Amino acid sequence: QVQLVESGGGLVQAGGSLRLSCAASGTIFSMNPMGWYRQPPGKEREWVASITSGGSTNYADSLKGRFTISRDNAKNTVYLQMNSLKPEDTAVYYCRLTISGGIFVWGKGTLVTVSS
Repeated sequence: QVQLVESGGGLVQAGGSLRLSCAASGTIFSMNPMGWYRQPPGKEREWVASITSGGSTNYADSLKGRFTISRDNAKNTVYLQMNSLKPEDTAVYYCRLTISGGIFVWGKGTLVTVSS
């Protein structure tokens, strides 16, 4: 059974940084594309960034330059480095693992709160 556990969320002041982690188990992690999503309070979940099994990355346009996704296949972990945080980055952040086309596994999320 594939499981994802996010960590690293918390309260940070505007302008600060956080690094989120998502640890995977139950899968050959290196073969799975991974993504980060977020859901701000009262809003829909939105895509943040993705990384392929080969390490290619993509970002939501509004987050380019501030957020960086990376992976460590030896640790079965994907990261999201978030810099220059803004109050509007406040959200529950989720990681998602792609098992195959159209089949995904989600973590339970980690809350990031950015104070002004």
